[in-house]
Amino acid sequence: MNKIKICAAGAMLAVTFSSCHIYNKYELPVNDSSIVADFGKAAAEQVDSTALPYLGWEKIFQDPKLQTLIRLALANNKDLKNAKLNVDIAAAQLQGAKLSYFPSLTFTPNGGTASYGGSHMEWSYTLPLAAQWEIDAFAKILNRKRGAKVSLEMSQDYENAVRSQIVCGVANVYFSLVMLNQQLDLTKRTSEIWKEQVETMALMKEAGRTNEAAVVQSRANYYNIMSTIPTLEESINQLQNTLSLLLNSYPNTWEVTSDLTFSIPDQLVNGIPVSYLAWRPDVRAAERSLAAAYYSTNSARAAFYPSIVISAQGGFTNLLGSFIKNPGEWFIQLAGQLTAPIFSRGQNIATLKAAKAQQEQALNTFEYTVLSASSDVSDALVSYTKNVEKDKYLQLQVDELEKSVEYTNELFMYNQNTTYLEVLTARSSLLSAQLACIANWHDRASALVSLYQAVGGGR
Repeated sequence: MNKIKICAAGAMLAVTFSSCHIYNKYELPVNDSSIVADFGKAAAEQVDSTALPYLGWEKIFQDPKLQTLIRLALANNKDLKNAKLNVDIAAAQLQGAKLSYFPSLTFTPNGGTASYGGSHMEWSYTLPLAAQWEIDAFAKILNRKRGAKVSLEMSQDYENAVRSQIVCGVANVYFSLVMLNQQLDLTKRTSEIWKEQVETMALMKEAGRTNEAAVVQSRANYYNIMSTIPTLEESINQLQNTLSLLLNSYPNTWEVTSDLTFSIPDQLVNGIPVSYLAWRPDVRAAERSLAAAYYSTNSARAAFYPSIVISAQGGFTNLLGSFIKNPGEWFIQLAGQLTAPIFSRGQNIATLKAAKAQQEQALNTFEYTVLSASSDVSDALVSYTKNVEKDKYLQLQVDELEKSVEYTNELFMYNQNTTYLEVLTARSSLLSAQLACIANWHDRASALVSLYQAVGGGR
């Protein structure tokens, strides 16, 4: 009956102090900031399972060789493994917080003997089983459990963020390797053409069609092109090693495609809705950090209220007061305890002030994360669309310069008022335009990767 009375009293106290917000669940503070309000409206929109953030990386990066490398990275990368272990740690902590609602049960057997003035030694023993249960009248356990749940969700968001970084990191290195391989192949093919040009200039000099200056100039241009080949090969080797690190492998040579075409997701046609920001892992983690700070503030408030503990002890003993009785008998004890803080040297006040300040910090961080995310999406989307537009003009430039090289060559060969400098200039311009075209392809691919990551892709 005493236990029932204490429980009833705890429930009444809980209702009495419910206006202190210590029982409330976290809600996005939409009244505090227009940024947070806009985010809240976007997050409340209905989720489209075909939206860009929900597309698996296999649908974005359709190159089979790239897909193989991404799978290896996801299987072997140590950062992702640690992120998964952090989720396991947070899950264990949440389980512990949930079990706080149950009573604790301990078994502490003890025994002893004593002799006074040569008296006969008699053994005493106690086999007690003790139980203790804290009534969560003021949501102390509740807020700890809710905070632990938010921490678990934050760990899951961090795991998704790491996964996104790995997927997009491998894709970026892969596309850089493709670009450098293409540039190296183009440079080698161009060097062969320049080598033939040097031989042609030498023959034309012997025929009196040109002079030594043309031969020397063409040879210098040939050496200049040859000097870029080792630089490209060094860069390729460095990227291969970077890719090996992402795959958690010793330095290796990874095969990449020679195809410079890739498909564009249909989801890019109509732009990027603001609601996508609500599903970025870093944005979700920032909001959950705000929720964790909210529950920490609630816990700091709850520390001002009493703790109610019910304890029970029972067992078998032969020690009855100062007498020892054999055989022993069963015993049971019940007790209730209320501990109310009166003066704790200002520690509870200081803890609450600190918790409120940390909650404000978490809100500021969340707002900045939302703004930063929107900036990332805008930058990536503009970069992608402008590089697509730029590619058209570069292709046209290459076409025109190929004609220029052909026409200039013919005019020079037939001595139609064209100098060797015009031939060299035309060939140099064509090489520069071709390299720029390959570089722009890489920029376009990188922009697609950045856009996919900016909207929280990588699943």
